[in-house]
Amino acid sequence: MQRAVSVVAHLGLQLKALPSALGRPFSCAQTKILGCDRVKLMESLVVGDIAELRPNQGTLSLFTNEAGGILDDLIVTSTSEGYLYVVSNAGCWDKDLALMQDKVRELQNMGSDVSLEVVDNALLALQGPTAAQVLQAGVADDLRKLPFMTSAVMEVFGVSGCRVTRCGYTGEDGVEISVPAAAAVRLATALLENPEVKLAGLAARDSLRLEAGLCLYGSDIDEHTTPVEGSLSWTLGKRRRAAMDFPGASVIVAQLKGKVQRRRVGLMCEGAPMRVHSPILNTEGTVIGAVTSGCPSPCLKKNVAMGYVPYEYSRPGTPLLVEVRRKQQMAVVSKMPFVTTNYYTLK
Repeated sequence: MQRAVSVVAHLGLQLKALPSALGRPFSCAQTKILGCDRVKLMESLVVGDIAELRPNQGTLSLFTNEAGGILDDLIVTSTSEGYLYVVSNAGCWDKDLALMQDKVRELQNMGSDVSLEVVDNALLALQGPTAAQVLQAGVADDLRKLPFMTSAVMEVFGVSGCRVTRCGYTGEDGVEISVPAAAAVRLATALLENPEVKLAGLAARDSLRLEAGLCLYGSDIDEHTTPVEGSLSWTLGKRRRAAMDFPGASVIVAQLKGKVQRRRVGLMCEGAPMRVHSPILNTEGTVIGAVTSGCPSPCLKKNVAMGYVPYEYSRPGTPLLVEVRRKQQMAVVSKMPFVTTNYYTLK
């Protein structure tokens, strides 16, 4: 099953106008971190190696607390214009903004050169196998030179000052376009004039990220989940692990070196679809965890889910049970992503 192109639009914190029978509106907040000490500020809050980012390269990272819990997931891009461009979840906007503003004030009081600016832009997500082809018709830049997790400022279908980032939370090729709010509807309309582009709803967009094994904040990860438990250890920069200079480092690094009690795993089953809060049981019938996301996979024609189980049950191929509508059915721990991702690289 080929995945279609989709447009997801956010105006301010959340304006939903998407395309494709596959895609879901996700709301995002945008921020700039400026000043010579911008990296110092960001690395005091997240687990990633921001200093190593090349100009216009971005990375998925995590805000963590001192207990190692995940406060939010976000994308940080080191722009060639001399600031960090941060995209985080609108649902966490109040606490994320307060977290960053408090740290800005703390560092400023210590004499650091750093400031924060809220970006009042909309965010349009154009996702799918032909997304770059559709967008190329409206830009002068060669999108073949824009690989996954890189960005550039360009004019898009006559709208100047857009930042185009080769990313998106679908597992497919695509872009996210940060566009001046006043021009968002005009740009979305221009994209929709191409018959390849269709609006998409919440459930379709959610199935894409689940097939790709991507977490939804508040469901699959939260303040009581560590990066190691959430199978997100890859977000931890090697230098940062050694320095142990991010919030919750003592807890998180200890889990990396030892044995974590529980892990996020993928699950596949026949029968009724697994849903959020469905109990996960071992084959003896003892409840050992719960589903955090689940739906039928349009591509696989099978039911897929994610959930947390004790470490000893986390190996792929482990048979388990899930309870759906008060009935137990067989499930198996499966590798993620369930569907192979199609991110665009220059390799």
